[in-house]
Amino acid sequence: MQSKIYELSEIESIAEWVLEQAGEEKLWVFQGEMGAGKTTLIKELGKKLGVTDSMSSPTFGIVNQYDTVAAETIYHFDFYRMDDPSEALDIGIEEYFYSGNYCWMEWAENLGGLIPDQFLLIKIEYNTASSRKITLQYYSNVA
Repeated sequence: MQSKIYELSEIESIAEWVLEQAGEEKLWVFQGEMGAGKTTLIKELGKKLGVTDSMSSPTFGIVNQYDTVAAETIYHFDFYRMDDPSEALDIGIEEYFYSGNYCWMEWAENLGGLIPDQFLLIKIEYNTASSRKITLQYYSNVA
């Protein structure tokens, strides 16, 4: 587990740090209170990876797909409004998770037991009005 405290003005360098620390892991769970900065960090991560599309939270559509200049695909999920985990199955969530593409999930706790066994947890917490604490932790239940 690794943590850092950062000023909001340092979001660019925090995104670089997250990408370095993530290594080859493509499934990322973003956790934090409403307004903590999850989507802001996701937008900066997308910029760092060369996303060519405008990025926004997919709150009403559950998933947004972004393409990068390197012809990679990133899936951004927001499960905040999901009432039943079966809704995720209806959109083929498992196909996304095992596609080999980045899958960035907000409010993944609403998925119940559908989260894959291996992922990177990115937890963002308020520190002060202008700073946050970010913690990265790998989860792996793979034998």
